[in-house]
Amino acid sequence: MFKETQESIDFLNPFYNEAKIGIILGTGLGALVNDLLIEHAVPYAEIPHFPVSTVESHQGKLLFGKLNTVPVIVMQGRFHYYEGYSMQQVSYPVRVLKQLGVKTLFISNASGGLNPNFKVSDLMLITDHINLLPEHPLRGKNNDQLGPRFPDMSEPYDLKLIEIAKQVAKDINISLQEGVYVAVQGPALETPAEYKYLRIIGGDTVGMSTVPENIVARHMGMRVFAVSVITDLGVPGLIKKISLQDVLQAAAKAEPQLTRLIHEMVKRV
Repeated sequence: MFKETQESIDFLNPFYNEAKIGIILGTGLGALVNDLLIEHAVPYAEIPHFPVSTVESHQGKLLFGKLNTVPVIVMQGRFHYYEGYSMQQVSYPVRVLKQLGVKTLFISNASGGLNPNFKVSDLMLITDHINLLPEHPLRGKNNDQLGPRFPDMSEPYDLKLIEIAKQVAKDINISLQEGVYVAVQGPALETPAEYKYLRIIGGDTVGMSTVPENIVARHMGMRVFAVSVITDLGVPGLIKKISLQDVLQAAAKAEPQLTRLIHEMVKRV
């Protein structure tokens, strides 16, 4: 993997913009790129060893540019285990971002709300997670050049970044929920009994991403901040059939607030 990562970096070096912040945009949360001064847009398919997005709402480009004059690298679309990729492939771009100089990773996702106090299109700061995915991104021989064999996970999501987000939300009058994100395999959505189980074990939202990227980022010593957009509810009495279009509509409603939050955080970080 170290050799493959180096080959990806060698390809991307001409686009290097000294970014210390990386951003992963989740399902239906791509409007941030409209505010990005894009210097280079590199399709994933052109980057050596990069997976290719297969999900309809993920554009599949690595963007180098500036947000509020701050250099950033943005993943316009991500990868999921349910697409058939291994966890090493799912998290591979995070390895590349780190080697390109990124120290802080912002992650967004769309998720199902388990907490009865949540509403569709709410934003939730992820304070912790529960990993129910069937494979671990660090499984296999460890490369000490990338990180320790047994990385500490006592602070998976950076507490200082969470506090900055709370202050930003207060300053610009945005409502934020907080809670625990549960990662599952997918791609099928949960049954009512599964929603109930996930709530019992401590989940506030459930989704199919984010945790592999978080684990690999923490393995390499990166700071991580993550936000979920609640796109549907897995709460007894409020569960209903949903489609991808429903998810995209709920995400689109929340997108302006999420964009404002990320804008301001990038300036303050």
